[in-house]
Amino acid sequence: MHLLKFDSESAWADCLASLWRDRLRTNPRLRLCLPAGHTPVGVFAALAKSVQHGEVTFREAEVFLLDEFGDLPANDAGRCVQQLRRTLLDQIDLPPERFHFIRTDAPDLELEWRHYDQGIGRGFDLTLLGLGLNGHLGMNEPGTPADSTTHRVELHDSTVAASRRYLTHAQTPTWGATVGLKHLLGSSEVWLLACGVNKAEIVRRTVVGEITTEVPASLLRPHPNSFLFVDAAAGAGL
Repeated sequence: MHLLKFDSESAWADCLASLWRDRLRTNPRLRLCLPAGHTPVGVFAALAKSVQHGEVTFREAEVFLLDEFGDLPANDAGRCVQQLRRTLLDQIDLPPERFHFIRTDAPDLELEWRHYDQGIGRGFDLTLLGLGLNGHLGMNEPGTPADSTTHRVELHDSTVAASRRYLTHAQTPTWGATVGLKHLLGSSEVWLLACGVNKAEIVRRTVVGEITTEVPASLLRPHPNSFLFVDAAAGAGL
């Protein structure tokens, strides 16, 4: 794993956006796995501006949503698909048919997981991941097998608590579905993102702790093309 540390969150976001533009220019048909959530919002905003200014395009790219909450209506603003649409997709030129997301309200969930895995097919060219406070990747909580594919997850208490920032009501999801670690670890390139002092301890454990499924992010360390991007606060323990 390659570590990149920045003095400020703005410098962190600018570098990520610049690298992402380069990847799209090199491979316009880039297959991406993208997260929702707060962490990548600044990076998404910078990419959206680049598209609007004609500097880069998503017209031939393909995007897969990393994960999704259960127990929330399809139009709930807190659902991951709605967050990603708001913060990125509605502002770029990705054709709707080139966006794929997990339907946690599908009538046959096992069939939904299999269909999603079939769509992922040969895998991702680039995966962006936030770093959970307990080291989770997507909703792959501690203890998730490294060979897992798309599956249902019972959320840990810390993940449930973190979900509240995205909700406008008191109903918190207790389960979700996520792309499995097999696909994430098999991505050609992986960018792990962390900002803020509250991520400093899990960043330290990811970089210098034991490589273990109990800290899923640590499994990225042997990946030859994985990068951990941190601001000064998140990297304070290194």
